[in-house]
Amino acid sequence: MAANTDEAALGYEQARDELIEVVRRLEAGGTTLEESLALWERGEELAKVCRHWLEGARARLDAALSGGADEAAETDED
Repeated sequence: MAANTDEAALGYEQARDELIEVVRRLEAGGTTLEESLALWERGEELAKVCRHWLEGARARLDAALSGGADEAAETDED
């Protein structure tokens, strides 16, 4: 459960940078099967963190855009 707490504390940029490093290590090869699996699993966790941040940003952007559309509609009605 501590891993989930650590993941929640990661910012988008931190998670993205660590994910890039994980991918680089996997692409470089030279790791054992066990190490590769652990890297893959960490990469999946980091990708989930990044997705969470991006979905949150998209929701905020959509809310801001729809709020602006609502204000424009109210102005047009006046």
